Amino acid sequence: MSTATIGTKNNTHSIAIGYLCWLLGVFGAHRFYYGKRITGTIWFFTLGVFFIGWIIDLFLIPSMDAQADRKYVAGRLDYNIAWLMLTFLGVFGVHRFYMGKVLTGLLWFFTGGLFLMGWLYDFLTLNEQVSEVNQRG
Repeated sequence: MSTATIGTKNNTHSIAIGYLCWLLGVFGAHRFYYGKRITGTIWFFTLGVFFIGWIIDLFLIPSMDAQADRKYVAGRLDYNIAWLMLTFLGVFGVHRFYMGKVLTGLLWFFTGGLFLMGWLYDFLTLNEQVSEVNQRG
């Protein structure tokens, strides 16, 4: 955390979008959104650990939101916009253009998100990518 954000609320993620992602949470969407890659992957392959974990997460989203707000760096890029772009237009690389990654954005555009594997990679790493860009200013 930079000294500029000490003592201020670092609101990088939206609790409302977290709950919207929870609707697809049996596939781990809300967990990926909040940067929980391992449990997001587990939720993806087990349907939210057979729906039980998914229901429990309804009550855990506020704490996941607070953890993400503490973990990731706020800055010129908005995490919510990046996630919406990735989710709905990610195979076209729109989120990569938003982050200033023009070459890989073009690559994603012409290869369908690098044959969907790059799109999946971005689901696993988008928070870190946005945080890195925000740290550079």
